[in-house]
Amino acid sequence: MVDDDVTLIIRDVRPWGGERADVVVAGSRIAEVTAPGTVPAAGATEVRGQGHLALPGLVNTHAHVDKSWWGHPWESYGGEGGTEGRIAHERARRDALGIPGEAVATRVLRESLRTGTTRVRTHVDVDLGLGLRGIEAVRAAASALDDAIELSIVAFPQDGVLRRPGVLDLLRRAAETGVDHIGGLDPSLIDRDPVGQLDGVFDIAADTGCGIDVHLHEPAELGAFAFDLVLDRVERLGIAPGKVNVAHGFAIVDVDPVRRRDLLARMAGLGVTMTTVAPVRLRQLPLHEFDEAGVRFGFGTDGIRDLWSPYGDGDVLGIAWQYARAGGVVRDEDLLRVVEIASRDGARFVTGEVHDLVAGARADVVLVDAENPMDALVRRVPRSLVVAGGRVFDPAELAERPWE
Repeated sequence: MVDDDVTLIIRDVRPWGGERADVVVAGSRIAEVTAPGTVPAAGATEVRGQGHLALPGLVNTHAHVDKSWWGHPWESYGGEGGTEGRIAHERARRDALGIPGEAVATRVLRESLRTGTTRVRTHVDVDLGLGLRGIEAVRAAASALDDAIELSIVAFPQDGVLRRPGVLDLLRRAAETGVDHIGGLDPSLIDRDPVGQLDGVFDIAADTGCGIDVHLHEPAELGAFAFDLVLDRVERLGIAPGKVNVAHGFAIVDVDPVRRRDLLARMAGLGVTMTTVAPVRLRQLPLHEFDEAGVRFGFGTDGIRDLWSPYGDGDVLGIAWQYARAGGVVRDEDLLRVVEIASRDGARFVTGEVHDLVAGARADVVLVDAENPMDALVRRVPRSLVVAGGRVFDPAELAERPWE
């Protein structure tokens, strides 16, 4: 490495809580992680890490950055409960709140960056009223932040697929214009035609090569039936491992242990993944069962102060804490595993490249004044510095009042 190539040196940090080191960055990439003081600055920007814990950037694997009211005055919860009630209320209020819009998505991404998130898989609503406008707004928001956050976009049919003629055509257009995934939603409860909905979505994926990311809230055996239908199509069409994800998937913890074991074994064999937002009212995905089966899952924030719920702040470490606390995770090796899922291992939901504090990786580094990853998780320690793609961000400068 030539000294002139070095653009940033993050001095005196402890990668993953290990020995002190300097992280040397060339452009947007980590050039090396080396003993402190061994690489001269030679005109590069220097950041003093003060011995803080260094982690890879956090990864939000299930977000809806297109439809938050973050940045608006308090929006009282209104409308009816349940999926249908929330869909109707959102349709009635979204235009007044500028949803979707570049300004909305930019504020959410900015807050995500402040809390250390550098990669996001986001669902973006696609329906007959919006067309693909939301996708354009989210892409513009990422550009407004100079792509500090790397995005993967899912075209999401929030209002259903088959029951709204024309939505399948919109999903196909979205796939043809470059979204990474297309979605589906509760094929039995929303469209009341699980075979038809999933056949339509999988046909598009098979034709275009895009991935699939299905919201599945359906419980118990109804949800397990939907899992079976998804897995049947992955197998029949030869969809590549990692291209199909089930979000939420509450049924996987509703069914008996033998049924879950068989589903996980089949998912692992086909490379089907899951994402969870760790809902506190429900049982959590069983960490050991998923790891032993070889099924990857990631953490997501879901909506952030949106018309579905006033909760949420975009902090993936907070979701990881929620998962660990609600799931009774207490041992060091398991707490560490949760942090790995929230950062290093979650990146595979957004990118195929290595995401870690190693040479060649994108320079996504989060500094935390904590003893080790376990301490950072259980205390939800504020982020002291964020580096995204080699650019330095001070969380204090990114902070905004959520209503301004």
